Amino acid sequence: MTSTAPATAGISAHPEAQRRTLTVLVASQIFSGAGLAAGITVGALLAQDMLHSTDLAGLPSALFTAGSALTALVVGRVSQAHGRRPGLAAGYFTGALGSVGVIAAATLGSPVLLFVALFVYGAGTATNLQARYAGADLAAPAHRARALSTVLVATTLGGVIGPNLAAPTGDLAATLGIPRLAGPFLLAGAAYFLAAAVLFLWLRPDPLLLARDRQAAAPAPTSATDPVAAAEQRRPGVVLGALVMIVTQLVMAAIMTMTPVHMHDHGHGTAASGLVIAVHVGSMYLPSPLTGWLVDRYGRLVVAAASGLTLLAAGIVAAAAPADSVALLALALALLGLGWNFGLLSGTAIITDAVPLATRARTQGLVDVSIAIAGATGGLASGMVVSAASYSVLALTGGVLSLAVLPAIAVTAHRR
Repeated sequence: MTSTAPATAGISAHPEAQRRTLTVLVASQIFSGAGLAAGITVGALLAQDMLHSTDLAGLPSALFTAGSALTALVVGRVSQAHGRRPGLAAGYFTGALGSVGVIAAATLGSPVLLFVALFVYGAGTATNLQARYAGADLAAPAHRARALSTVLVATTLGGVIGPNLAAPTGDLAATLGIPRLAGPFLLAGAAYFLAAAVLFLWLRPDPLLLARDRQAAAPAPTSATDPVAAAEQRRPGVVLGALVMIVTQLVMAAIMTMTPVHMHDHGHGTAASGLVIAVHVGSMYLPSPLTGWLVDRYGRLVVAAASGLTLLAAGIVAAAAPADSVALLALALALLGLGWNFGLLSGTAIITDAVPLATRARTQGLVDVSIAIAGATGGLASGMVVSAASYSVLALTGGVLSLAVLPAIAVTAHRR
């Protein structure tokens, strides 16, 4: 029988349920990490091959991030009404259907079907991000960032393995009569389906519903009797958290989308671009436990500021890297992933602190819509910038833009 006593700053009111929730989320994130990496690795190359143009090479990223925007809204509303389990499972299943559609489009040579399927495929990306919120529903306030980081780091294994399977899955696709560049979507479809199955079967009790039951059973805290609640009320609000995540997503999506195209245009093969993207995805998720500890230990604002500075460094390195240097491009995308990780975890913690359970899932979904739109904008604009100027200009522009979070953080810190 689980306790209904309110959590203290450092202890979850439902430790056993929290451990089970994190275990199930970790398993599903490993599968979904492999699924989302497929689109990152070959989506732009597939569009470039089918359209015979670099101008719209950023369109796949824009489409599946636009699809993720709609899914974030739907998953947020379903989770608000029925809990995390049905919302997340439905999102991953939709992503699996999108993967099947991409394979069909490549086989038929239909750009229109490709674009529709990539939009649907974006559901998996949105759901992968929405899952992080489920890790924090039952977490004590002082451990929220670390709970979020546990869910995010689980994506690393699948995210690193997925891009490195680009060549083998391409070979498999060729033996099946499917274009090689569509091969990674075979992996994506299976991975998203398995992630949906894991959540639907085993995410019980539902963490969001259980957290609401706990809150309903506990006496309402006041600032006089609950210093943790009072401290949370003084933390930055939804606007700052959303801004941090929007800027980091925009910059990351723009530079990441065009890096495989930039490498391909300078003679690098799929294996080399897959390696660089694997380093990038690993850097997006692998540092999460350390980042979560830093956010809980030193505060949300410090790590949010670090995200802007790290993304600036990524842009500078990417712009300065010789086109034939896989090592420097990998370093640039490692910094890009790390800056994104700093921004996502600090921004998510800010949002979770600021929003009450009664409206939490719906608000989180709306925030993730903004993040997805930012990613779509970055992905779509990236191809145009590279076509009109160069990859170096794109990288430097993104790095400078990342500094936009610093004034907002400074104002918030001053008010506090």
